[in-house]
Amino acid sequence: MSEGVLAGFTVAVTAERRRDEMAALLQRRGARVVTASAIAIVPLADDDALRAATEACIGLAPDLVVATTGFGFRGWIEAAEGWGLGDRLREVLGGARILARGPKPCGAIRAAGLTEEWAAKTEASEEILEKLLAEGIAGHRIVVQEHGEPQTEFVASLRAAGAAVVEVPVYRWIAPPDTAPVRRLVEQITAGQIDAITFTSAPAVRSFLSLAGPDAGGVLDHFRASTLVACVGPVTAAPLAERAVPVVMPERFRLGALIKTVTDELPRRAVRLRVAGETMEVRGHAVLLDDVFRPLAPAAMAILSALAARPGSVVSKDQLIAALPRGNDSHAVDVAVARLRTALGSGQHIETVIKRGYRLRVDEPV
Repeated sequence: MSEGVLAGFTVAVTAERRRDEMAALLQRRGARVVTASAIAIVPLADDDALRAATEACIGLAPDLVVATTGFGFRGWIEAAEGWGLGDRLREVLGGARILARGPKPCGAIRAAGLTEEWAAKTEASEEILEKLLAEGIAGHRIVVQEHGEPQTEFVASLRAAGAAVVEVPVYRWIAPPDTAPVRRLVEQITAGQIDAITFTSAPAVRSFLSLAGPDAGGVLDHFRASTLVACVGPVTAAPLAERAVPVVMPERFRLGALIKTVTDELPRRAVRLRVAGETMEVRGHAVLLDDVFRPLAPAAMAILSALAARPGSVVSKDQLIAALPRGNDSHAVDVAVARLRTALGSGQHIETVIKRGYRLRVDEPV
């Protein structure tokens, strides 16, 4: 098959930052991609809260700084430069111990001419907190660079241990100005048209479910039963885990690794059967017959999926009517089956069972 390992699958991308990069990587592998940003980032240079926190940081002269993301730390320095506070901020940060939540903030710290003292191997705030509480931080002045939303429990634990803490909201997430793409994606998920969805931040998960409104329950049902949900790491996955949604994630919490996880996992979920002497692999909007890619129209795809769900068994016309995207009647089923046979290249794969329905001529499971 020359179309790509993800040909026949539809994957949704909910990120705003690096959205186009993720879409390109998936399309390069053959996927059909739907993009719908679940959040928007407030521009740093226009963020009064960030400027106020930066001035508070300079005035605090902290003993310790916690850098949580490379993108955020780098953006903080750039915003401070724009306000004429860059040199003063670097001077203050240079006089503090800097702890990083993994290798990405380390790169941003060094790019700013600074040096981190230590980095969390797990890339988790919990590891940083454990280290600081073990050391003892009573009376320490600590600056925490946030990563899109307040780290309420983390900061509360630092304060409970006696530290004075300044929170720096380096970038803030808000609902997207145009929510129509998310609403369309919700409709596609509940219609069973999305094979996988990717999330790169916990706020994006929460925003997506909030924007789904009354359809959130149906979305979660599809996440639990059929749509592959892929998250960049456990922090992102947490709001879904709370709702008993199974999630896949890469061992390394990076976007490239996330795309690879989707690339590896989706083909494993395809239904594979031996039908009329050929290997049939049923994907989201296409079928492979002996590795020959055959795209299908929605109605034909719905019929094939319903038949493949009960391989070798007769599926009644009433059941097939219910499976069609817009329902209709037995004539619509007959038309869809005829078009499906044409798309498959012959009528040998689907058997008509008079007055009962249709079934796949299954040889044996692959």
